[in-house]
Amino acid sequence: MSTPTLLDGLYIDGRWSAGSERLQVINPATEAPLAQVAAGGPEAVDQALHAATAGLARWSLSSAAERAAVLRKIASGVAERRQRLMHLQSSNNGKPLFEAAMDVDDVIATFEYYAGLAEGLDAAQNANVPLPSEAFSARLRREPCGIVGLIVPWNFPMVTTAWKLAPALAAGCSVVLKPSEVTPLPELELAAIIAQSGLPQGVFNLVCGTGLAVGAPLAADPRVAKISFTGSNAVGVQVMQRAAETVKGVSLELGGKSSLLVLADADLDRAVELACGGGFFNAGQMCSATSRVLVADELADEFLLRLKARAEAIRVAEPLDPEVEMGALVSKAQYQRVQAHIDRGLHIGAKLLCGGARPAGLAQGYFIQPTVFTEVPLDSALWCEEIFGPVLCVRRFSSEQEAIALANDSEFGLVASVVSADVEHAERVANALQAGLVWINAPQVIFPQTAWGGYKQSSIGRELGPWGLHAFQEIKHVIRAR
Repeated sequence: MSTPTLLDGLYIDGRWSAGSERLQVINPATEAPLAQVAAGGPEAVDQALHAATAGLARWSLSSAAERAAVLRKIASGVAERRQRLMHLQSSNNGKPLFEAAMDVDDVIATFEYYAGLAEGLDAAQNANVPLPSEAFSARLRREPCGIVGLIVPWNFPMVTTAWKLAPALAAGCSVVLKPSEVTPLPELELAAIIAQSGLPQGVFNLVCGTGLAVGAPLAADPRVAKISFTGSNAVGVQVMQRAAETVKGVSLELGGKSSLLVLADADLDRAVELACGGGFFNAGQMCSATSRVLVADELADEFLLRLKARAEAIRVAEPLDPEVEMGALVSKAQYQRVQAHIDRGLHIGAKLLCGGARPAGLAQGYFIQPTVFTEVPLDSALWCEEIFGPVLCVRRFSSEQEAIALANDSEFGLVASVVSADVEHAERVANALQAGLVWINAPQVIFPQTAWGGYKQSSIGRELGPWGLHAFQEIKHVIRAR
């Protein structure tokens, strides 16, 4: 086997360079090496922050038109390299090509959306603020918060980066990005696109590396005004602790253990499709996975029959297979983690409806069958913890109040789904759910115009929409005596 290509993993002050460490990047569908990435550590973080300090001095004073033009150039560059980015996502992450296409299109839409918001910033600046006294006048300014550190996960390469990077650049901030060490290849390609966008040197910097080597010093450095992190709750707590040392701003997008509620008047075929989409899209590796399915008693038996048949019919295959429906888990560690959850579920007496093992014919790669459990204890890890794999737990309910209570009985509150033929009924249930986003009779569609984030331990702050832009802005009021 030939030695994988060694790629530079540092983009600092407009230049590519190699770090002192090495990251081995694996294709999860084949377990074969894809590349080696030269990664950095605290010294590279220091260099990136030095460059970002100089970059901020220029970019924070740029006009709204300048920022918008750069964001549109990035969107255009992503569109031009769409096919390459799709294949990089699939090979590095393990997701099917059609899912990767959706991700790339999301990136394009996000940069275009924030370009539009950026174009309106200058006109809205210094807005008059009505006061109760005519002896004074007041104006409002929204200014970039400074240097921001962006730490992104492996489950949606480039998407989570775009959700943070586009509004940060639109606000006038400079950036140091730490991509996941598991899936750095799409982010490196995105960085190459950004390098051709006309962005001034030092405004955007990327440092590949591990969380300890790069993420920890980035979160703790006093030059960083804001940390935006997406990942697990355990690491999010560590990021917040590091950030607290210098009292910097923090946005966290963390875990979920979300519910899909199938009400008594639901269309069963639609409910089954939404359950499979909410649990098995991206092989269940989503913080928004609706992995707890709550079904009205009168529908439960038929629903389970149809769900079992649909889950067993899902074609699990390599990402480039033209008939693939679900791909591989991202890494060996994630595969072992999910399989351990399944094994523990069986040990505690949960009933396995289908799945639970490696698909036939796939001896290599980190593949697991779509898995459905019933009769899962409410205090078990299978029911309470985020598994981040293709595992659904189904439970019956006898009343609307019981369903709402079960859905809200979680330390998380990211999303929820409701399936019902009665729109008024569905809206009432949606209003009672403790979640940042609720879908009614809809797949998990996400738009740049609507907020992303949740209640309880799922989030601090919101991404997307104008709220995503405000996350990277400081508010200043100027009051003057007339």
